Amino acid sequence: MPLKHAIRMLIVEDHAGLATNLLEFFDNERYILDFASDGLTALHLIATNEYDVIILDVMLPGLSGFEICRRIRNDLHRSTPVIIMTSKDQLRDKEEGFTVGADDYLIKPFNLRELQLRVDALYRRKAGFAKTHGISIPGVHFDPGTFLVRTDNGDELELSGTAARIFEELIKSYPDFLSYAQIQDTVWGEREVDMNTLRTHVYSLRKLLQDTFRYPMIKTIHGRGYRLLTPKKEVK
Repeated sequence: MPLKHAIRMLIVEDHAGLATNLLEFFDNERYILDFASDGLTALHLIATNEYDVIILDVMLPGLSGFEICRRIRNDLHRSTPVIIMTSKDQLRDKEEGFTVGADDYLIKPFNLRELQLRVDALYRRKAGFAKTHGISIPGVHFDPGTFLVRTDNGDELELSGTAARIFEELIKSYPDFLSYAQIQDTVWGEREVDMNTLRTHVYSLRKLLQDTFRYPMIKTIHGRGYRLLTPKKEVK
């Protein structure tokens, strides 16, 4: 699907050489760019502007990229897609990134064209959410435009990024289960995602839902995938 509108993007990177390469590569009519070299500047820009995608380095002066991402989700309540870029390539680092709300995780060094493909894909998914109507199952309602999950008893939870996309696919599949392959295809598209990454996302989403709605909303179908449970279908 071609991009019809310019993508407004914030690049947060303190390495002067890489920052210059990024700004030069994305300097065309398809992108509107802002730049920050530290965490406080980045948070100020995010608080005062609307972005379509944020590219966020981890090793920054002052606040780390992980902390910035956490504040974007928890303090600013922004659901803007975030791509974390870092040389930290251990599974525990990726887990931390996804847990604080990142949508994608790119290991340095990387090809700028790959980053562009990921930016464009996240933008298309974000734009697609805005056009989707609300979805309901018995006792649970989801608005893909606002990422809001609500139950009939009045409890609400605002999701963001990858968690919102996984939840939408789960609620659309109800009462059937959603296979691992379906999650990868619909959430990550053509990009290969290892099983640990997928499970980490689902684990974080399950914990958010259970903490808010006080019942296990996601059930694991061992060896196959996951399915959504309504309040009256709790695990025995």
